[in-house]
Amino acid sequence: MAGFVQIIEYKTSRPEEVGELTEQYRKSRAAGTKGPTPTQAITGADRDRPGHYFAIVEFESYDAAMKNSARPDTSEFAAKMTKLCDGRPTFHNLDITQSMKY
Repeated sequence: MAGFVQIIEYKTSRPEEVGELTEQYRKSRAAGTKGPTPTQAITGADRDRPGHYFAIVEFESYDAAMKNSARPDTSEFAAKMTKLCDGRPTFHNLDITQSMKY
């Protein structure tokens, strides 16, 4: 099974602004910019730790994720998002070893 997931763990007191920024980024990417993009992205709020969030971003491969990370628009998005966070985000890079849909 191929695939790669990046989990971005972050804390923010401004989740609505992070959501708006993320939607702007998604729309600009969907508008026709070329290059690697995520295949899926999910954001969740930690019920046990208010203010903590996780973005789970799936890519076709590790290489696609790294090419995406190297894009200027991705760097710009990450810099803006970091300013909305209470501290530095933590990145977890995972090769997908199993995936199930129910």
